[in-house]
Amino acid sequence: MSFTIHLYYTGKNGSARQFAKEMMENGIVDAVRAEEGNEQYAYFFPMEDEETVLLIDRWRDQAALDAHHKSPMMQQIAQLREKHHLRLRVERYRDEEEKA
Repeated sequence: MSFTIHLYYTGKNGSARQFAKEMMENGIVDAVRAEEGNEQYAYFFPMEDEETVLLIDRWRDQAALDAHHKSPMMQQIAQLREKHHLRLRVERYRDEEEKA
């Protein structure tokens, strides 16, 4: 059961974009993408909200996501989010073909 998670990181004075940049530069994004079961991990910038970054995070199944949440990277991500004083909003979606 693949599913996609939208994570909206919102800050002030460009902090959300700086967070995404540091995630890339520190190799965290590449490490997440290399995890078993990760199918997509990509940042996007909403045109109408310069203070928000959207992460589209796609996983093969819940077990893969659970393993990711137990990985050391989660501590790094949490520390960066705290460093940049970001708020987080999460949405979760299942594959269309699996809803039937």
